[in-house]
Amino acid sequence: MAVDVKIPAVGESITTGTIAQWHHPNGALVRQGDVILTLETDKVSSELEAEADGALQILVEEGAEVEIGAIVATIDPDSAATREAPAAADVDAPAQTEPPAPVAAAAPTPKPANDAPSAEASHVNVSPTVRQFAEDKGVDLTNVEGTGRKGFITKADVEAALSLAADSEGQTRELTVFKKPVVEPVPVSVSVSVSGDGDEQRITRKKMSPLRRKIATHLVNAQQTAAILTTFNECDMSAVMQMRKGLQEAFIAKHGIKLGFMSFFIKAVVDALKTVPSVNGRIDGNDLILNHYYDIGVAVGTERGLIVPVIRDCDQKSFAEIEQAIVDYATKAREGKIEFSDLQGGVFTISNGGVYGSMLSTPILNPPQSGILGMHNIQQRPIALNGEVVIRPMMYLALSYDHRMVDGKEAVTFLNRVKDCIEDPTRLLIEA
Repeated sequence: MAVDVKIPAVGESITTGTIAQWHHPNGALVRQGDVILTLETDKVSSELEAEADGALQILVEEGAEVEIGAIVATIDPDSAATREAPAAADVDAPAQTEPPAPVAAAAPTPKPANDAPSAEASHVNVSPTVRQFAEDKGVDLTNVEGTGRKGFITKADVEAALSLAADSEGQTRELTVFKKPVVEPVPVSVSVSVSGDGDEQRITRKKMSPLRRKIATHLVNAQQTAAILTTFNECDMSAVMQMRKGLQEAFIAKHGIKLGFMSFFIKAVVDALKTVPSVNGRIDGNDLILNHYYDIGVAVGTERGLIVPVIRDCDQKSFAEIEQAIVDYATKAREGKIEFSDLQGGVFTISNGGVYGSMLSTPILNPPQSGILGMHNIQQRPIALNGEVVIRPMMYLALSYDHRMVDGKEAVTFLNRVKDCIEDPTRLLIEA
């Protein structure tokens, strides 16, 4: 009996998702636990694993938006493909009593199936599914360069090798393989169009991703539901840079990670939140809610858009623990493995536009939070110090806040406290 592949619930507020990628072709054999689908929602990306062994029958194409609970594929454990799996690898094996009809495919001449894989081929970085796909197509993996993470060979790499071989030989060789049952995907229309004069494409129109739509809605709601005001200051980064430089080698040797600027700013924000508790609060209807914990969100830019993972209990974490949390989140974001729970519950957000070269900005609140700190580019600038003009590494700071919750005096006091902690980081050690 076929097993349905359903879109699972990934969060209370998430009702739809987009099929970002099928990791196996239609009709392919999959094993229980294999990743078969990447689902992109308006908050996170998640991977779906096969719940049984069998032939994958895709019902919805990539790029389609589907509702939570929708059936997008089936896995047939009793299919002919499952029963014939051992024979499928033996592309040159003696014919069975009633062999399936051969089909033509563009590929290099396959290796004899009875030959055991070489020691070199057995040590290439490739998943069992891609290895089986390469064997079915007769591709020598030792001659394929992997473009995946950590040099892993992907299905696209194998297909590129097939295409290159066909182009170089100028003809298509006939490869005998056993047919697998194929269920045609349900056609789904995706709104993509281009227009132009002749070969020149002047515009491209494509559907917004769920994440981009969520970001757009979130930002507009923030502007419409809060009285956002921004106050600015600047801080001298000399002390932090000197401390970081002096301790970097010992820090790496002990903790295995670099000491960055973000941990200093997170600690400074925690100190400022304790000094001005109203910033660590939010409005709920006619009530003011003050938080007594310090879960700080750090805005991270990804290829899919901006996300804000939350570092928990920053008042209790050391600099090393904060830096490790940042590294872990960066890795998860890069691999598309951020979970919904990673983005919930923050009380304050820090956004570092300086990594992109931003000189100054007015960050937008991350509702229902009442404050967000914008960091910017560090530049050598002349300043007046003790009656003299000196050159110092300076950074502009911007605090956007909900004026309904936070008064101007409190906002300025908060930002000045952050400035004091950065310009004299020893305050963070003795809480002075």
